[in-house]
Amino acid sequence: MDSIGATSESVLSCKRVVITRAARQSVDLVEGLGKLGAIPVLLPLVAFSAPEDYGPMDAALDRLEQFDWIIFTSENAVRAVIKRAEVRGSLRNVPGRRSRAAAVGPTTATAAERAGFFVDYQAQTHSGAALANELGEKLRGQTVFLPRSDRANPDLPQLLRNYGAEVTEVVAYRTVTPVNLDKKKIAAIVNGEVEAILFFSPTAVEHFAGIVSVDKLRDLQNHLVITAVGPVTANALRQSGVDTLLLAEDTTAAAVVAALEKHFAGTREASAAGVVQE
Repeated sequence: MDSIGATSESVLSCKRVVITRAARQSVDLVEGLGKLGAIPVLLPLVAFSAPEDYGPMDAALDRLEQFDWIIFTSENAVRAVIKRAEVRGSLRNVPGRRSRAAAVGPTTATAAERAGFFVDYQAQTHSGAALANELGEKLRGQTVFLPRSDRANPDLPQLLRNYGAEVTEVVAYRTVTPVNLDKKKIAAIVNGEVEAILFFSPTAVEHFAGIVSVDKLRDLQNHLVITAVGPVTANALRQSGVDTLLLAEDTTAAAVVAALEKHFAGTREASAAGVVQE
């Protein structure tokens, strides 16, 4: 990738950074890393497919305008809703004019707004649980449409109900392991030929551990910077035995790049001072 604007002073210069989510979701991150001279390596570990049964999704779309809230926890959920509405010819009901949308973070909010939804609330802390807690009592007595993955965390709908919401959760898409993964890129990671790997979801962690083995994932923490984007993903890595990891608290590309910069800056300063890193 062309690293226009990169300088030799960048702590990320020539650092090979593996991005484990889809290319279309990684445009800003790839650009941000490239500008600092890093070498983005795209290795999507999660793919998406249609739900096995569209019945619940279709039923919800048919009465979309009746919901008080539509809660989007990912860009994929936004795409799935719009795509299905287009296929059914019911786009006139999307977005619902009465419904308010809430988004888990800025990327999801942008996707929803581009699709025509009015985003009434965006979570300050980018997780589904945080979104529910921040909305809190605003949900009492409200009807909520929650389109998600078949492998989404089950805690969110119950948390919404705890605040008094009536939740209609549907499988908008399925999360699956990609086919035809690039074996050369996987070998490069296993052989320590990259400097960092970024995980964006527990599913990506699970899929990677299934490919290289849990033992190898644990071993990699001694050779490269394993980065978790968000606390939920960090917990998944810890449960897999990864104790040494970098946490990007925010899910935005800028926050991920900043976390990597801070880490490698600290490593360079320690090296210059003659400190041996454990």
